Amino acid sequence: MSYTDKQITCSDCGTAFTFSAGEQESFASRGYTNEPKRCPICRAARKQNTPGSSSYGSGGSGNSNYSSAPRQMFSVKCATCGKDAQVPFEPRAGRPVYCSDCYRKTNPTKRY
Repeated sequence: MSYTDKQITCSDCGTAFTFSAGEQESFASRGYTNEPKRCPICRAARKQNTPGSSSYGSGGSGNSNYSSAPRQMFSVKCATCGKDAQVPFEPRAGRPVYCSDCYRKTNPTKRY
């Protein structure tokens, strides 16, 4: 298919921007069916200010429950080998906690 440059008006700031033939071809190769509504400047600003925006525009969910902040880790002793380990959850009393090596051995089908 042959593409030609298109002029589109940004839905946020109202300025006209060019949706180039190369960008159209790139969009089509990724399976995108809609043209962009925002100019590159507004798109970048929205992407930077939207929580969970790491997947914005890439077919992801854009889920705002995800954060780039470091995850809180808890220090534990592995219930099997006794090695010190870090886990991303607060251990509960009476429940065994494993280091990553022992966990893989006890749950070989789980992937993480």
